[in-house]
Amino acid sequence: MNKLQLIEAIRTEAGLTKTEAQQVIQTFFDEISDALAKGDRVEIRGLCSFKVKHYPPYTGRNPRSGEKVTVPEKRLPFFKPGLELKERVDGADSADG
Repeated sequence: MNKLQLIEAIRTEAGLTKTEAQQVIQTFFDEISDALAKGDRVEIRGLCSFKVKHYPPYTGRNPRSGEKVTVPEKRLPFFKPGLELKERVDGADSADG
């Protein structure tokens, strides 16, 4: 499923116009992104949680030249599925097979 398919599903289920559904989805994504940018944790019970992991700087190696390279510190979003999502996905595998 991509963003356009999600917008269409929300439009159909909620009886919204395409523009209204688009605004709902964009607001949802923007709020999650803004919270993560501030370093906050986002939890959607039963579905997932997002948090920002901090990685300190380290000295790496360029695999092509073997040269040492300093990799700067970084903050990256981390996704963790919720229990209900895990169970639903796991149940889908056994239903298919």
